[in-house]
Amino acid sequence: MMKLKLAKVTDRAFAPYGQVLEGYDFSTFLEALEKTALPDGRVAYVPSDPSLEADKAYADLRDRGFGGMPIQIGYCNGYNTALNALEYHRDSEICIAAHDCILLIALQSEIEQDGLLDTAKVKAFLLPAGVAVECFATTLHFAPCSAEKGEAFRVAVVLPLGTNTAKPDFEPKNREDNHLTAKNKWLLAHPDFAKDEKLIGLKGKNINLEGDLW
Repeated sequence: MMKLKLAKVTDRAFAPYGQVLEGYDFSTFLEALEKTALPDGRVAYVPSDPSLEADKAYADLRDRGFGGMPIQIGYCNGYNTALNALEYHRDSEICIAAHDCILLIALQSEIEQDGLLDTAKVKAFLLPAGVAVECFATTLHFAPCSAEKGEAFRVAVVLPLGTNTAKPDFEPKNREDNHLTAKNKWLLAHPDFAKDEKLIGLKGKNINLEGDLW
């Protein structure tokens, strides 16, 4: 267990990691997000969900959020208290919360020369219900954590089209190549979580908020 200081994504401390998005109408989008499936006692990620992509917010997220690039909108729903891993993409990720949740994040620049990131660098930020946030491409992130003990979260995840689908087939030529686990997804796993030791990219304690949910 590791105690972390909890800030909000609206605090200045979040600026190196991302920004809160303003001027979007998520009224019907959040209603659709509330209807997405909630797994029993675990986390489920779906890269693309038709009900979310059918909402009027889709065009705004595509055109304003990603400058007209093709996008997909899926969700990450469930119950979680542990860090377990961090991932990054070659682009920003937009997250929209239906419920309060906690983001555990770090900076890609904090990865050391040995290819490992010390979990002591990880920061915790509260993403309030109804708020949309852009996490920059250089922000390491993974599944959100519950903001209250036993409470579920539903978070919409907006990414370039094809992200987190089947990875390309190629022979790894460097350390980073070994961390590509899906299309446009590089994963740094904690030893407690890694299914393959090649994916290990975190050192230090595997942060768990179970005893500190506030």
